[in-house]
Amino acid sequence: MTLVRAKKHLGQHFLTDKNIAVKIVESLRPEGKYKQVLEVGPGMGILSDSLLQKTEYEVSLVDIDTESYQFLQKKYPQLGSKLLNADFLEMDFAATFTGPLGIIGNFPYNISSQILFKVLDNRAQVVEVVGMFQKEVAERCAAKAGSKEYGILSVFLQAYYKVEYLFTVKAGVFNPPPKVLSAVIRLTRNETAELGCDEKLFWQVVKAGFNQRRKTLRNAISSLINKEKMTEEPLLDLRAERLTVADFVRLTNLISANR
Repeated sequence: MTLVRAKKHLGQHFLTDKNIAVKIVESLRPEGKYKQVLEVGPGMGILSDSLLQKTEYEVSLVDIDTESYQFLQKKYPQLGSKLLNADFLEMDFAATFTGPLGIIGNFPYNISSQILFKVLDNRAQVVEVVGMFQKEVAERCAAKAGSKEYGILSVFLQAYYKVEYLFTVKAGVFNPPPKVLSAVIRLTRNETAELGCDEKLFWQVVKAGFNQRRKTLRNAISSLINKEKMTEEPLLDLRAERLTVADFVRLTNLISANR
């Protein structure tokens, strides 16, 4: 079969190392919580080859690239309707999948954050994610409070998922090689169904705090708080990067109670 041409506008960097592909697939930990697995951006199927050998999974593949889709149709005719030529970011998970879902992929770096926010939007259904990201993004996802990498994405993901940085991947195992290092992370859904605060306000507080991360929260989120009622709150004297998820929840509740 004619190989698929990597397309820059789709952020495609095809993994070529089969050992790394196997390692990524083996990083899934369903533990009886899900059987359905969706691979995003399979390209020419190097991850899919290993994934489809796992008979315990009900595998679907989605690729926005028509050329990849046609290549995979020929390579995996047995998939039928489980092979989708669609935009992952536009998918209706509830309509496409029944029950819990695992997601895996060598994700396009140009939409990394959008993929993660799509996962967050579907956190009731997405139990686990194992994927390749730009190393810098992977580090931000897994960063702990107090580190320079810790930010909006760290807080939002860690509110609902356990985030593990698994391993780093060098550029030479891709075609074409990216200009940055890559890394594989695993997101495992935690037990949090509700944060225990006004979640819309929580998101506003986190975003506002990190959008001016060099300022203390008293200044960074001044438009969201009642300054007269919260003059003594010590959390407001810290920068956003110092607060854990639990701290942000507590602060959100304090803001709600003192409006």
